[in-house]
Amino acid sequence: MGCLPFSEALYRDLQQQGIDAGDLWSEPGRYGRKERWFRNSEALEDDLRWLISVGVLRREVDGQGLTSRFRLTPLGRQLLDDDPAILQRQIPILDRLRHSLRRHWPL
Repeated sequence: MGCLPFSEALYRDLQQQGIDAGDLWSEPGRYGRKERWFRNSEALEDDLRWLISVGVLRREVDGQGLTSRFRLTPLGRQLLDDDPAILQRQIPILDRLRHSLRRHWPL
């Protein structure tokens, strides 16, 4: 979670209620970290899909199927509750590199 460009505000808001991907995209000042924001909405969706694949996020479901809204999973809630400072820590460059390699070339 710390390697992605999302702020603590995003995860806390996701803990309280679902957030629409469009709302997330339109509020980089609130939901982004200072390092970078996404160049397009597809790059944002890629990071959200990654959080889904590791079990931190899930898509909301309504009567017609999946929506564009996201929520934290119980695992995501547990990570935030167990270590509230998880998103404030600086991630060492080697850990960032390891995360990127695992993400783009999984074994």
